[in-house]
Amino acid sequence: MNIIGTMRRLDESRGAVRVNDLYDTDIDDLWQACTTPDRLARWIGEVTGDLRVGGTIHASWTSSWTGPGRVEVCEAPRHLLLTLEPGAEDQTQVEAWLSEEGSQTRLVVEERGLPLANLHFYGSGWQAHLEDLGRSLVGEPSVWHDRWTELTPAYQELAVN
Repeated sequence: MNIIGTMRRLDESRGAVRVNDLYDTDIDDLWQACTTPDRLARWIGEVTGDLRVGGTIHASWTSSWTGPGRVEVCEAPRHLLLTLEPGAEDQTQVEAWLSEEGSQTRLVVEERGLPLANLHFYGSGWQAHLEDLGRSLVGEPSVWHDRWTELTPAYQELAVN
């Protein structure tokens, strides 16, 4: 099983997961897949609202998370930073970086502020989301839940740095 994520401790109770993958598309196309509501719906879920710096969004993700967010950084086509559940005690930040590698594009996603005890669930979830992104680029359907279920034990075995 190919694990594409890492997990790290931020403090006694919170941590971060980071996943990355390489896609057979150009950076502008991948940026659109990560920032356009109809394209987001194909791989991560429904996102509505104001998708520009300072704007607020509402998301309902395949992984069952639903809630508000705020766009902190939006530097097309390379950098996006969202705060999920802004102002809440359990708010997290999701940051994405895109970079060109020849004719392909690498996407790195990191979510910070997650409960340390549950990092493995988030690691497997983000990997399943990024794999679904790849499927969406070639017109294949999401298999998020099945893949999350398959990946979770492997992430549970990974060390938290």
